Amino acid sequence: MSNSKTAAIVLAAGLGTRMKSNLPKVLHPIAGRAMILQLLDSLSAINPEKTILVVGPDMEPVSDAVSAAGFDVEIVVQQERLGTGHAVQQAESALSGFDGDILVLYGDSPLITSDTMEKMLNARSGGDDPAVVVLGFRPFDPGEYGRLVLNASGGLEAIVEAKDASEDELANDLCNSGFMAIESKVLFELTAKLSNDNAKGEFYLTDIVGHAGEAGRGCTFVECDEEETIGINSRAELAVAETILQDRLREAAMENGATLTDPSSVYFSYDTQIGQDVTIGPNVFFGPGVEICNGVEIRAFCHIEGAFVEDNAIIGPFARLRPGADIGKDVHIGNFVEIKNATMAAGAKANHLSYIGDSKVGERANIGAGTITCNYDGYVKSMTEIGAGAFIGSNTALVAPVKVGAGAITGAGSVITENVDADALALTRSEQKTVDGYAAKLRAKKGKK
Repeated sequence: MSNSKTAAIVLAAGLGTRMKSNLPKVLHPIAGRAMILQLLDSLSAINPEKTILVVGPDMEPVSDAVSAAGFDVEIVVQQERLGTGHAVQQAESALSGFDGDILVLYGDSPLITSDTMEKMLNARSGGDDPAVVVLGFRPFDPGEYGRLVLNASGGLEAIVEAKDASEDELANDLCNSGFMAIESKVLFELTAKLSNDNAKGEFYLTDIVGHAGEAGRGCTFVECDEEETIGINSRAELAVAETILQDRLREAAMENGATLTDPSSVYFSYDTQIGQDVTIGPNVFFGPGVEICNGVEIRAFCHIEGAFVEDNAIIGPFARLRPGADIGKDVHIGNFVEIKNATMAAGAKANHLSYIGDSKVGERANIGAGTITCNYDGYVKSMTEIGAGAFIGSNTALVAPVKVGAGAITGAGSVITENVDADALALTRSEQKTVDGYAAKLRAKKGKK
């Protein structure tokens, strides 16, 4: 990485009207978190000395989200949205006295990687000492993208908008991403020369390349894959970005030793942690805050969020682990079982059609099909404790707060409202009554054979 100090200006003042949403554009999520946080996380890997976030007026939710996520940024407000060059100018006071390189990034383009940022900074501090480094890319369809115009020696001479480009310039497939690395000593000198004498009446940051050349300073470019440059301005583009990021997360999981039997149907969150020799079946969804340890099998159609799963557990199919689920070693959680804010100790099993919430389940306890913990009385939530080796019969309702001792048994169909001692049997069934011959008499009465 460059030895120069680094600062970053992140432009996030756009209204995002094409999103048709009351939520600021940069707060729309990809992989479980706001796109602005995805960008800031990648930026944090290069450890900038200062980060300036440029927002528009009345965008406190953006500032609040960034602060709540723990990112150290200074907020400046662009009162009038007069273009990218004008937005960068708003950071001049905040960067007064800074001596180094300044990255200009975009809050609605969150897929740029830290490796590419480092590549830009290395080019900025390279031997030719360019004033500006622009990130370029070669898309499948250059279309309406601005083009990077190079001089005879391969340096960057200008950035020309597609609508203003000549036929020869349009034949060039090297396009402008908008990302830049700029020497701090010249940045605000260059932006001071910008004019808004154009169709939109805006100050374009791209014009600083031409102004640098006029001042006798060279500019250059580096290239990246098109997917890193994608800007998000609509719900459709948000979906494209989600797909790209999911592919990255899937690839990382497999490179780290997990098996995904149908990778395209598995959805991760930005912070999902997957151990080695984990097998993940089709149509599994991971929400934020999930850690899966080694040797775990997650079968098809599971939904997991805010959960911790220890080694060699088996989850699913069709299981749901909600926040606070703590699943021990060798635990089995089967089909249509939901766990919420509950600990399942090593070797415990809940294999069928059960709800375990606000509970502590001991080692090797067995939860029968149809069991529920009645943890909420409409006012407060209470705990259920099930001891090691306990056997909970099918269709048991455990009315919290209640404790079932180690090795105890509850009979199928019981409603347990009082504590059960260790090794005891608890039953709450009504006495069975049998009327001999009744079924035959009923069929005869109804004319049925």
